[in-house]
Amino acid sequence: MNSTLLVILCLIMLYPFVTVLAQSFSSPGAIKAGMVSFWPVDFNIDTYIAVGNNGMFWRNYGNTVLYTVVGTIIAMVLTTSFAYVLAKEHLRGRKILIGLAVFTMFFNGGIVPNYVLISSLGMKNTMWALVIPGAISVFNLLVMKSFFENLPKDLEEAAQIDGLSWFGIFGRIVLPLSKAVIATMVLFYSVAFWNDWFAAFLYLDKSELFPVTLFLRNLLAGASSAATEGAAAAGSTATELSANIQSVTMILTVIPILCVYPFVQRHFVSGIMLGSVKG
Repeated sequence: MNSTLLVILCLIMLYPFVTVLAQSFSSPGAIKAGMVSFWPVDFNIDTYIAVGNNGMFWRNYGNTVLYTVVGTIIAMVLTTSFAYVLAKEHLRGRKILIGLAVFTMFFNGGIVPNYVLISSLGMKNTMWALVIPGAISVFNLLVMKSFFENLPKDLEEAAQIDGLSWFGIFGRIVLPLSKAVIATMVLFYSVAFWNDWFAAFLYLDKSELFPVTLFLRNLLAGASSAATEGAAAAGSTATELSANIQSVTMILTVIPILCVYPFVQRHFVSGIMLGSVKG
């Protein structure tokens, strides 16, 4: 019974993805007619060719990989170190630091003050405008803090007796025991940086610096505008692509995450459970 229910739920969750994949390889006419479900109708790869032949697309794709890798590394360094500090109950001012972190979950300066701040710091039109502001997720921070609090304190005491400093304990004892939660946080941060286009939309003016999500967003907006306003002649590339460009956009964006997820999936559930339940 449970197996049957799980199979049904799995099929229900896979259905939207399979449909989007089929639409990305179908003709615009078939999509408009609602003929596409599980299999492509009137097989068509014109959209993939149009996007793939664009040199700027691959440059922006490389930018996204760079932003994701650098942003995730910075975020993990800051989040793990800050969470480990907050996990120490004897830390002076610990409650104040936790309160300041939690405060930012509910309140922020807003778009305009953030834009002014980024510009005044000279980070506009740079990678740092995308990776620094989102370097610490308070949710991830609290999960890791709870995880570190549940680690056996005897290990740290034994390491201190052996002469290890706090940095040594953190690097040689704590982090190796935290692979599950670290893998989970890497997944969370990498997905967030990979999918983020709004920060680039605000802080980047040069197209050669755009991430691929912003490139595809602009491509989608341009195709939709051409189709809506009738600015393009019948049979033009923009008009033809407008019907299935949304599907192609989603497929191209999600493929890298699908490739990464299997490597961290086995740590996902255990990392969340260990970091969210305090013993």
